[in-house]
Order: sequence, then structure tokens, then C-alpha cells
Amino acid sequence: MIVTSKKIIIAPLNWGLGHATRCIPVINALLENNFTPIIASDGKALLFLQQEFPTLETLKLPAYNIKYSKNLKLSVLLQIPKIAKAVKKEKQIVNNFIKQNKDVVGVISDNRFVISSNLVPSVYITHQINVLSGFTTFISSFVHQQIIKKFDECWIPDNPNSQFSGKLSATKPKLNAKFIGVLSRFKKENLPKNIDVLVILSGVEPNRTILETKLISEFKNDVRNIVFVLGKVENQQKKWFSERITFYNYVLSKELQDLINSSKIVICRSGYSSIMDLAVLHKKVFFIPTEHQPEQEYLARYLKEKEYSPFSNIVDFEKENILKIGDYKGLNVSETTLNSQLFSLFKRKRKF
Repeated sequence: MIVTSKKIIIAPLNWGLGHATRCIPVINALLENNFTPIIASDGKALLFLQQEFPTLETLKLPAYNIKYSKNLKLSVLLQIPKIAKAVKKEKQIVNNFIKQNKDVVGVISDNRFVISSNLVPSVYITHQINVLSGFTTFISSFVHQQIIKKFDECWIPDNPNSQFSGKLSATKPKLNAKFIGVLSRFKKENLPKNIDVLVILSGVEPNRTILETKLISEFKNDVRNIVFVLGKVENQQKKWFSERITFYNYVLSKELQDLINSSKIVICRSGYSSIMDLAVLHKKVFFIPTEHQPEQEYLARYLKEKEYSPFSNIVDFEKENILKIGDYKGLNVSETTLNSQLFSLFKRKRKF
């Protein structure tokens, strides 16, 4: 009798790298529990995970090819017909793969709305049960919750008291949601703090480049040890020096973990995956939320109110702002180990 490995498709949304990076501990936990992850994504998220897990099988999904402006919400709304077409195609690709591969026993989607299946148990990962969208928040939250209901379970990457996600993860019993703890690919290590300021850039264009230009202007020729990780995933990793600043185009998990552990202060976007990573590493951080992205703006305010970290918008930021970090307690949480019981739903017999 031939024993086949139990495969699980894990599909992070390609929106910045946050969805991909927080899937790393899930992928590692699947491997530890004798499942074989199949990585399904597109663009930089897929490239990043292929470099992190070069031996794993991948499934390329259609790109949404969204063209972004400074106003992210408006630019996405105007391109809904194009996104809908890509979403329909990606559902077909995943369902066809499941039908053709009888050893697939489950699907885990990180914010890819339609990647669920009626053949195998399907899980949806999100910290945004409630989607903030200004005066349309009620509508966007309702629509998102209807999407979540199509999945067997919803995994919320936070502690049960919504420690870092606040009202974003306020949930209802009908959603079958589970708080699974803070997800991070990193481990805290006590390394010498030889980096004075570490700047970690991320997110979609043109906002990423706008922030890069602003912060280089602020920190150029600074006498301190300043390091920039640009968040530009390319085929080849690069390191160079300019304006007395050390630059990396991107780094993989272990190297970024070492850089953060070696830093005194971190400056980055208030993206949720970044918040979780920095909390596990017990860091002092200054946030610059992406303008017109309500989730990041809310999280920056929420963490300031809890006296975890200060923030500024990009226009008002000056390098002297980071002195405010001393008035805040910083981010700090214990590392989460995903319990094997979390994957028990994938032991169900799949339909054929």
C-alpha cells in the first residue's frame, strides 16, 4: 500500500509581504505536523516564499495587477471588475488542483477571499473581522464577514483579548473564529545592539518609494549607524552603502531577524505583520502608517493609546521624532507555538 503525504494549500494574498511573512510560522508548523504545504500565490509574495522554502511545491495564481495611487482605497475600488476576473480564475485554479490531487486535505487562505473548497476543510486567516473604510465601515465589515462564513474556520493571529489588533478582530460566534496567538517568523535573541536605527520599508507602490525618499532625506549623512531594508524583493539580494547609510534591497527571515535583534530602534509601517514580528522581538518602534489606509492608521493610534509606541504621518516626520520612543513601553509578547490540535480539522475525510 502506497502512503501519500497529506498536502495543504496555503495561499497568502500578494499585498506587500505581510500576508506572506506571517504564513511562514504556519508553513513550519504544518511541516512539523507531517503535512506537505503547497504554496499558492503570485508576484512578490510567491517569489519571497519560494526563496524561503525552495523545496516546496508552488502554485502560481493570477495576479490582480492593481495599479495603486496614493489613495489606496479609491484606486482599489475603481479596479474591482478587473480584480473580480482574477479572483474567479484563481478559484478555478485551486479547485482544479484539488480535484487532480487526491492527497490534498485542506486549504488555508490568508485574506484570499474565494480560496475555499467544498471538497476539503478550508481555513481563512485574518485579523480584520471588521474592515475599516470610513463611513462605509459597516458595509465593508458585513461583506467581509459573509466571506468568512464560507470557510470552516477563521484563524485570528492575536491573543484572545485582541491585544494588538483592537477592534479590528472583534468577532461574533457565528464566524467560528479562533484566536491562535501572535504569529511571527522570528525568535528573540540577545545580540549586541550595534544598529542605532533600523528602517524597514514595505507595502505597495508608490507609497513604499515615497516613504523611502522621505526617510533617506532625513537620515542621510547621519553620524549614527543607520540601516535600511527596502523591501524590494528581487531575484538577487544586494547590499550597498550610500549617504553613510547601509542599504539592503531585501533580506530573508534569518538575516532580518538578526538585524532587528541587533537594533536599538525600528522605524516601519504599522502593518499588522510588522507589529507581531516586533512584539515577539520586544522592540522599541516608531510607526509611520500608510496614508489613506484606515487599518494602519487605526493600529498606529491604538498602539499609541496603549502606550506601546509613538507614530507620525509621513509629512510631519522628522528624525528628531524618534526621541519620543523613550516615553513608551515598546512592544512585547511571548512567542506563540501553534498547537497540533489546530490542524485537527484537516483529519476529516475529503470528498471526491
